[in-house]
Amino acid sequence: MKRLFSISRPEFIPANLGSLIIGLAWGFDTTSGFSYSLLLMATLSLLVIITVSLIGAQINTLSDFELDSTDPRKREITQNLRELGPKNAKIAILFELLLSADLVSLLTFMRGQYIQLPIYVSALILTLAYSAPPLCLKGRSILSMISLCLALSVLPAIFIYLTFTNEFSMLFILFLIGQTLTVYSLIIPTETRDYFVDKAMRLKTMAVWLGLSRATLLAIVLLAVGATLSISAFLMTPVFKQNPLLMLAPLTMVGADLYIFRAYFKLYNLAKRHEVEEGDAEGLIGEEVVELSSNNPKWITVTTQAIIFVNLIYFAGKILL
Repeated sequence: MKRLFSISRPEFIPANLGSLIIGLAWGFDTTSGFSYSLLLMATLSLLVIITVSLIGAQINTLSDFELDSTDPRKREITQNLRELGPKNAKIAILFELLLSADLVSLLTFMRGQYIQLPIYVSALILTLAYSAPPLCLKGRSILSMISLCLALSVLPAIFIYLTFTNEFSMLFILFLIGQTLTVYSLIIPTETRDYFVDKAMRLKTMAVWLGLSRATLLAIVLLAVGATLSISAFLMTPVFKQNPLLMLAPLTMVGADLYIFRAYFKLYNLAKRHEVEEGDAEGLIGEEVVELSSNNPKWITVTTQAIIFVNLIYFAGKILL
């Protein structure tokens, strides 16, 4: 179980909790109130997106085994997969697939609607198409970006959101666009971290396609635009407009984003220097790029916690005010 947990990239699981809080905060209707059945459906929805997320991570680990075997930073993951065995990993994936299908069936039965079923099926298709041949979308630049945005942000948040309501709010859509841009900006450093290995293996990720400096610049722009849209959506809701003190809550998102911006600008400057240096200096700067980009899980955690906090304030405001 420890080996299976390792190859499932547990550092990304907190993002699923973020999807739950987002769906709850934006989708919950205070006029209908809480019920045990609603709590059970929310739990089922969370378990579904966690299970699908685990499947996607495990398929990615299996598909990238040979590539990751050359990367010393992923030695623990590849070693755990080697000891677990690809066959056992595939058995685990099949079990998780059946489990998620059962959970979705139960959720559909409880809700009496099929509205979440196509989202679930789409997410499963993406988890397979992203890493596994013949499509292997992760190596197809823009298609990689689109598939990641859908799988990591759009589909999970909407799946949870539809547990509580069948109607889409324009402010929720605005927030989700901002959230999605923010999420992808945080994914880019994982590609800059693997840039040199991916480039050597001719894997055309967005970072390889754009180049280090332009990819990092894209991350900066996406984070700025994403934060602006997300915070604007909060501030335009009746809860925040009618309670000026609550407008202080989004400052936590501003603080988290400023922390990430500082790291991103340092990464951008390193990328620019790498483009002009030659020989040993180029290699040393490349190592700095990889080392700094490896802080990505920490950046994801910081940003996710800030977003969860503001969504909790929004949810509490809807109930109490």
